[in-house]
Amino acid sequence: MEVQGFDEKDFAVFEIEGLEPRMNALIANVRPKLEELGRELAPFLSAQTGEEMFAHVAKHARRTVHPPADTWVAWASSKRGYKALPHFQVGMFADYLFIVMAVIYESPNKSTLAASLRENERQVMNLVPKERQEQFYWSVDHTKPGGTRHSELGKDGLARIAERLASVKKSEVLCGRFLQKNDPLLQDGKALVRTIEETFETLLPLYKMAF
Repeated sequence: MEVQGFDEKDFAVFEIEGLEPRMNALIANVRPKLEELGRELAPFLSAQTGEEMFAHVAKHARRTVHPPADTWVAWASSKRGYKALPHFQVGMFADYLFIVMAVIYESPNKSTLAASLRENERQVMNLVPKERQEQFYWSVDHTKPGGTRHSELGKDGLARIAERLASVKKSEVLCGRFLQKNDPLLQDGKALVRTIEETFETLLPLYKMAF
């Protein structure tokens, strides 16, 4: 099955009021596309990382009142779950699609990544090609949209992320690319998959630093 892209209707899901109506729209419109991406990219990520990678589509099962502000598919090296492991994600907020590598607060790998960021400062700062540095972002909270552009992070910003990962229990870090919802690339499934693959290749050294 050919992977579908994302259109205005998919992003409009996040404007729907109420938990049940929004979840119904997510399940009907967005989740099948995330499941397709999960199946399509799992073999690619398995080859890149050298370990079998499994796709996990967000279910938002714990929500009882507030509708989700984002949704995603994550890939990790465990069939049981991804939150405790460094992982890759593709997901959506209301205004953009994100393609990231993440180590979130549930992962014991935070201290390993903190040390790697300090030891490999130059490599991390040069992770993203100069012509794409405006498109890549760093975030320290996966629940909030936005972040700091890679081009604006600087060595001090990277040092603060590493310090926070090492010392704050609930700390986390995400790095990756944002595609605004009106980007025509999003509607072309094949081109989108290529872009996701290229982005994950760029982020692969960062992923490996977390182990």
